[in-house]
Amino acid sequence: MAIEDHRHIVKRMAWDSEAQTQAFAEALAGKLRASATGANALIELHGDLGAGKTTLARHLLKALGVMGRVKSPTYAVVEPYSVADPATADGVLSIWHFDFFRFNDPDEWEEAGFRDIFASPGLKLVEWPEKAGNHLPPADLDIHIEMLADETRAVILTAHTDAGAALLP
Repeated sequence: MAIEDHRHIVKRMAWDSEAQTQAFAEALAGKLRASATGANALIELHGDLGAGKTTLARHLLKALGVMGRVKSPTYAVVEPYSVADPATADGVLSIWHFDFFRFNDPDEWEEAGFRDIFASPGLKLVEWPEKAGNHLPPADLDIHIEMLADETRAVILTAHTDAGAALLP
C-alpha cells in the first residue's frame, strides 16, 4: 500500500522469511542500478537490535556485486566497498555501509570525518542513523523494520526524494 503526502511516499509490506528480505534486496539493487541517481542514494535503515537491518544490507550488497564476506560495521563504524558499474562515470559504484550503534554522542560523526564521504558520489547505507543526530544529510529512502511476535518483519518504506521514490517497489 502506498500513501502520498506533500513530502514523501510511504509504502508498507511484510517479510515472512529471510528469503523475502533477500528478494526485496535484489529488487532494490536492480532499481539502484537502473536509477540515474541510485548510485548517489542515502538509505537509512531503522529498527531495534535483531530486526534485520544488517541482514538486509548484506543481501543488498551481495546483489550489487560485492564479493566475499560482508562484515557488519558495528565495530569499524564504516565498511567501504567498490563494485563495477558501467552506469557511473568511472565504471565503479562506491558503497559505504555505516553502523552508528556505538556512537555515544552525535558529534562523533563530525569528529570521524564522515562529511566528505557523504558529500562524495556513491551509495550510503546507514544503520542507526538517529545516533548521528542532525549531522546526516536528508535520506532519500528510510527503511523501518520491526520484528513482530511471529518473527515476521513489518516494513515501512518512506521515500523523501524523487531518487528515493524511484527505489520503491
